Amino acid sequence: MKPTNLFLFLLSFLCLTLILNPPGVMAHGGEKHEKKAKPTPADTIKQEPKAFRDTIVLNDVTPAEHAGHEANPRTVHASFADFPHIHPLIVHFPIMLLMIAAAMQFLNILFQKKELNWAVTIMVLVGFVTAYASSHWSHPHTSGLSAHAELVLEQHDKYADYTVYLAGLGLLAQLLSVLVFRGQRWSIAVAAVILIGAGYAVSMAGHYGAQLVHIEGVGPQGKFLEQHQH
Repeated sequence: MKPTNLFLFLLSFLCLTLILNPPGVMAHGGEKHEKKAKPTPADTIKQEPKAFRDTIVLNDVTPAEHAGHEANPRTVHASFADFPHIHPLIVHFPIMLLMIAAAMQFLNILFQKKELNWAVTIMVLVGFVTAYASSHWSHPHTSGLSAHAELVLEQHDKYADYTVYLAGLGLLAQLLSVLVFRGQRWSIAVAAVILIGAGYAVSMAGHYGAQLVHIEGVGPQGKFLEQHQH
């Protein structure tokens, strides 16, 4: 590879990384960590009433609560029926495929390879189908959410819809690029721009989805889910 092409390759990769991972969507939202609390002096711990310490012990998980989590080699591999909802098993496909497809097609503006164009088309096809499936056919229904969790869910659903629309538009652009315009550079560039938008949308949907699960507690062990859909 010529030095000029190598430089363009690295520059393109860096730009795409910044586009798909803007600072504003990081887990901490750009906020600084709070200072760590000062450790409790040893004397304070010693003077703590015994009744308070006993309360902490009683709040630990009891054997009865833990019985369902005993090690059992026969149930290590959970079946589909064991999951509260099938949505998490499907949604990771569009997250992976659409973001990789966007990166590949962005680089293909430089290389203009027919094989890459076809590979991206197939990835976008599967990504679009699975994005539609996870948003419409296997979307979980919730109940009992807090007001804040409802706001997070609205954002998650909004970006999920954007993902479906942009992935569908990107698939159309890809089909036109490979079948009608025969991989002309401008057609690859148009498809790449749309797919970058789809990649951003699915990354934001994934961010809010992770926030619902790991911060708001929606979904683990079926919490706040209305029904099972398989």
